[in-house]
Amino acid sequence: MTQESRQPAIEFLQASYSVNGRLILAGIDLAVQPGEVLALVGRSGSGKTTTLKLINRLLELSAGELRVEGRSVSDWDAIRLRRHIGYVIQEAGLFPHFTVERNVALIPRLEGWPPERIRARVEELLQMVGLDPEKFRDRHPRELSGGQRQRVGVARALAANPPILLMDEPFGALDPLSRVEIQRQFLGLQRRLKKTVVFVTHDIREALRIGNRVAVLEAGKLVGVYSPAGFLQAQEPLAAEYVATLRPVETCESGA
Repeated sequence: MTQESRQPAIEFLQASYSVNGRLILAGIDLAVQPGEVLALVGRSGSGKTTTLKLINRLLELSAGELRVEGRSVSDWDAIRLRRHIGYVIQEAGLFPHFTVERNVALIPRLEGWPPERIRARVEELLQMVGLDPEKFRDRHPRELSGGQRQRVGVARALAANPPILLMDEPFGALDPLSRVEIQRQFLGLQRRLKKTVVFVTHDIREALRIGNRVAVLEAGKLVGVYSPAGFLQAQEPLAAEYVATLRPVETCESGA
């Protein structure tokens, strides 16, 4: 294995972020490997979404360094960096006045892809996320169920084939059955596509099911990074508190 192949896809080096003197993230050291799904868990306000926004420069570091594919994010053009990274949020964040096709095609259009290539890519992605292109491409978000909107959101994030995906509680608003179904579909996609994914969730079952590793944040500090099996045995108080909520503990289905 070469040195280049061992290079983390994302690397935090004593990374900190503060607002008006208030420390939001403090001295984070964390590496995400290519093709890994890292689940970020922690209480509300622990810094999970802030961590995602630092990766694609929606927020700027206050101290330390953050590298994407070995290159400091400050050396990336911010627009180019964001187009290099897919972003999926809760409720999908679709443009309500755009059709499904226009939503999915957004980044390819901005990148200047020819129309025939865009149309083929939209069709490919809708099929990939389990939506019939003939049935769904001309619909608007208001005409879709919550689960369908989330599938379109995932398709849009994948449209320009970015190597990295950031996912901020993307399935949190779904009913339990839809959530399990889309989790399974995401796992199937990940086995095929092998993207590098940082996945924020409040649902520890979801973190254990989807993540190759689970990182725990508390009050802006990284308190532990575990394999799913290691998390279930962790003695760190917050991890143990999460484990105690699992009744019964589920068998992990992650790609680890």
